[in-house]
Amino acid sequence: MNDFIDNNAASHIRAFLLGSSETIPIVDGRLNLGTWQSIFFIELDGPRRNRTIDLTFIGE
Repeated sequence: MNDFIDNNAASHIRAFLLGSSETIPIVDGRLNLGTWQSIFFIELDGPRRNRTIDLTFIGE
């Protein structure tokens, strides 16, 4: 039996539906977003003292 139960299934389902990564093109040094698009970060699993955001840049 699993002794670890974190009681945050709702957070896991939200993360699954929203996804955890995104690819955004950069054109002329700027994010190529549409007129009404923006980027935002959501913490779905309660406040954390330490969270890491990884960025990967792929050039031509």
